[in-house]
Amino acid sequence: MFQKIGRILAISLVLASAGLASGALAGADSVYDLSPEQNGRIHVRKNPDAIAAIPAEFKFVTPGKLTVASAVGGPPLNTYATDAKTVVGSDPDFASAIAESLGLQLEIIPVAWADWPLGLSSGKYDAVISNVGVTEQRKEKFDFSTYRQGLHGFYVKANSQLPVIKEPKDAAGLRIIVGAGTNQERILVRWSEENVKARLKPIQLQYYDDEATQLLALQSGRADVIVQPHSTLVYIANRDKNIKRAGTLSAGWPERSDVAITTRKGSGLANALTIATNGLIASGDYQKILDRWQLIDEALSKSETNPPGLPKY
Repeated sequence: MFQKIGRILAISLVLASAGLASGALAGADSVYDLSPEQNGRIHVRKNPDAIAAIPAEFKFVTPGKLTVASAVGGPPLNTYATDAKTVVGSDPDFASAIAESLGLQLEIIPVAWADWPLGLSSGKYDAVISNVGVTEQRKEKFDFSTYRQGLHGFYVKANSQLPVIKEPKDAAGLRIIVGAGTNQERILVRWSEENVKARLKPIQLQYYDDEATQLLALQSGRADVIVQPHSTLVYIANRDKNIKRAGTLSAGWPERSDVAITTRKGSGLANALTIATNGLIASGDYQKILDRWQLIDEALSKSETNPPGLPKY
């Protein structure tokens, strides 16, 4: 009997940590609209300058539509709505605004992340709007129009007294949860090496198999910090109400790393998309879209076509 009670308690702790308890779900529902209707979606006017910048020879996959691929990864960027088929999130909202700016209807095609490069190159869709970061290697095959900063987040327990984490020395000696083989791990390994050279304590990296176990380790005090893409941790913080931000980090540290609309190399569409994005920034609609999904901290001051990307490693 006592073993059974112990198992129930352990399961309850994991569910609570992962935000699967009813209270956590209610918290998420109060902040994010995951309904298929998306009544709160921001709608915009046509942008004549962006429309005029579309090359006359460019042929959309479907006339009158902007066909966009989206690798559905999770809220708040792109996830399935409560009907389990409609793709919603900040990326679909932004895609909708871009389509409306160009005087087109939006068609979103859910794809696996590994499939978007070939699908875009072969002409299955006009663009990819799915948290794709600009890299020098990708620029060899694709064009980019930036629309958001690429950030990682440092998050701690809500009652943590740790100071803000801005640079390597701020993380010296901390126990940090990170995903194996991720860009975050690559950066933190370099941070730890810098700390050791400066005769500071190394960072203690911790690895867990799933999000629930990660969050449980943080709440139980076995770890001090969790590092993941900023948007993911923003969602978890709003859902669970028991973690808070201790800092952010460029996804390409020490270089800047922006997220961009991705189009076929030389298709000519990128310039129109950049103009459309800057139009949304100027009108304030861009900021409204990000704010709707609690991502205003990732806003850009302007969109650029094919800016410097992350170098090849």
